[in-house]
Amino acid sequence: MIPVGPAVEGLLRELAPQALGALVRRYGHFDVAEDAVQEALLVAADRWTADGVPDGPRSWLIRVASRRMIDQLRSDQARREREVTATTRVPADQLLAPAADTAADTIAGHEDDSLTLLFLCCHPALSRPAQVALTLRAVGGLTTTEIARAFLVPEATMAQRVSRAKQRIKASGIPFRTPPPAERTERLDAVLQVLYLIFNEGYTSSSGPALHRVELSAEAIRLTRMLHRLLPEEREAAGLLALMVLTDARRDARTGPDGGLVPMAEQDRSRWDRSAIAEGVELVTRAMSGGPAGPYRLQAAIAAVHGEAERAEDTDWPQILALYTLLARLTDSPVVALNRAVAAAMTHGPDAGLALLRRLEADGRIAEHHRLYAVRAHLLELAGEREAAAEQYRAAARRTTSPPEQRYLAARASRLARGSG
Repeated sequence: MIPVGPAVEGLLRELAPQALGALVRRYGHFDVAEDAVQEALLVAADRWTADGVPDGPRSWLIRVASRRMIDQLRSDQARREREVTATTRVPADQLLAPAADTAADTIAGHEDDSLTLLFLCCHPALSRPAQVALTLRAVGGLTTTEIARAFLVPEATMAQRVSRAKQRIKASGIPFRTPPPAERTERLDAVLQVLYLIFNEGYTSSSGPALHRVELSAEAIRLTRMLHRLLPEEREAAGLLALMVLTDARRDARTGPDGGLVPMAEQDRSRWDRSAIAEGVELVTRAMSGGPAGPYRLQAAIAAVHGEAERAEDTDWPQILALYTLLARLTDSPVVALNRAVAAAMTHGPDAGLALLRRLEADGRIAEHHRLYAVRAHLLELAGEREAAAEQYRAAARRTTSPPEQRYLAARASRLARGSG
């Protein structure tokens, strides 16, 4: 296959879910449609790179995928007719009517089905790992190999996960349609959670040698932009996009020349992407203007306060504490409580933060998590208890599965131990 340039690759990634959604809406058969689109993408990658992008690339891609899908369905129908003796048979041409070109032209002229496809991939009948895998495969256009590599699992394992998800959709008879209003909020929450999970796994990898995997966080931002474009009135979707953009703006400053982790307070803020911060601030400002803020808008507002501080000492910690207090009322997340403790320490002193941390020690969801130990170490260090802080840093390093975080936490412990010796 001819190497694909970034322009063609980006266009194909954008068009893939539109083509898949169009075929699934017209013919059903999610798994067959997905295979047909993948084949069409390979053809397009070769031809468009060699001959240029055709006029109406979306229609072109849908037409090629539709023909391949119809050929496959006819082949499957013929095989079933050979295997089963039936008194009444439905001819494949009737099953697939109208003809391939006519059907392709009809569905190509329809609206963008990407949103419906996203809702389908995040259907509550699927487990969360299946939702993530299927979203990246069907909506994101990533190959099974790319998804497996991103989540550091064997390709066969990821292939089984994607296959089971498609089989579950087929067996359950889930209709390809945008959820009715009564279901939409619940389903949208699932979509936002899946996109948030993908971004977080890319921004701070839970395992593996790198601190972040750019391809995952970038894909999460791209998909959330698409969601915001399709649902501009959904303020939490706008809030999630703002949160991602603002957080990703700091990515280049999170690592030093050796690839080591650099905490926010020590980052070179000249390396922050100020244009991205401006975009994120504008997004969250508009999103916060209507009605009580939800969790993504509040987190985006917190990220905006950080982003607007040109120096660490300029950070408006009282405002961040107030936002975390509002967020804590909306969610029972121990991570939110942990971050609120940091904001309290920065506002009222380390003892205030340590007092809030003690409330989390009985919470089984985070009691043995490395983040609790790392935050406790940081606050003890601020309080001048260097020896106790070093021990907590070492405990945190033992509990994290991220090598960059392990190195950072161990280095902090060693520095404090040397200083107190």
